[in-house]
Amino acid sequence: MDYMIFLPVLIAFAISVILGPVIIPILRRLKMGQTEREDGVKSHLKKAGTPTMGGVIILLSVVVTSLLYLRDYPKIIPILFVTLGFGLIGFLDDYLKVVMKRSDGLYPKQKMALQIVVTAIFAFYLIRFTDVSLAMLIPFTGGKYLDIGWLAVPLLFFAVIGTVNGVNFTDGLDGLASSVTVLVATFFTVVAIGTKSGIEPITCAVVGALLGFLLFNVYPASVFMGDTGSLALGGFVASTAYMLQMPIFILIVGLIYLVEVLSVMIQVTYFKKTGGKRIFKMAPIHHHFELCGWSETRVVAVFSIITALLCLIALMAM
Repeated sequence: MDYMIFLPVLIAFAISVILGPVIIPILRRLKMGQTEREDGVKSHLKKAGTPTMGGVIILLSVVVTSLLYLRDYPKIIPILFVTLGFGLIGFLDDYLKVVMKRSDGLYPKQKMALQIVVTAIFAFYLIRFTDVSLAMLIPFTGGKYLDIGWLAVPLLFFAVIGTVNGVNFTDGLDGLASSVTVLVATFFTVVAIGTKSGIEPITCAVVGALLGFLLFNVYPASVFMGDTGSLALGGFVASTAYMLQMPIFILIVGLIYLVEVLSVMIQVTYFKKTGGKRIFKMAPIHHHFELCGWSETRVVAVFSIITALLCLIALMAM
């Protein structure tokens, strides 16, 4: 085995570590601080003012590292495009929130429209310019694939946009989205190398970039990734899964993302149906555990351990 394949991890890690001390003070000066919900978890109020938009550190590390490998590994192009595309949507959203002081950032319709555009370009590229089929590997079947014909296209939209928003909801505690996603990216790296899929450099780059970013993002965080980071990572997870023909596996390795989204949907639906009653103390579900008395670091540790085990199960399901 050629161990040089892991070099992108080290390159992206180095870029991330070097960029951190450069970009964080700039974000601070530009007053790119996080605002916290007054009705939220009380311990989070002290986080107000922590610079957000740190996702640019992750994005730059991944993009620079990937560009070094682009010529020899053309299959990383669609993943890089989706990661960057969603990252830019997140950047725009953060910029409007933080700099222009528009509390909602992009309006939901604008955000959705942009997400649909990026996903549509990805779908078009996948179908027209790659030999990657939309047939999906079924877990625990010993390599059987599910081909649902043209229905695979609407499913792709649902899977990509759903994953992106799942990672976005997961990004609510110091180091949570980065810890969970670094494990998911490691899983994809193992699969990419094992199947010689030709996308290894970008999965490695994401692992390295996140390990570097975590140095600044673990509790107590000196920077948050913001939507810039969380949407980019969601785009990365979804597009990588599709390039490996493994979108069904997102339900296994990305179970935390799914649970976070479901907790919000259940909470909102129940709240409306019962005229103001709640199932969880607060949604997304990581805040529920905090209000149950768990420390932030405990929630992150438990969610990460669950993800690590799910990644092992997913490998067994190949």
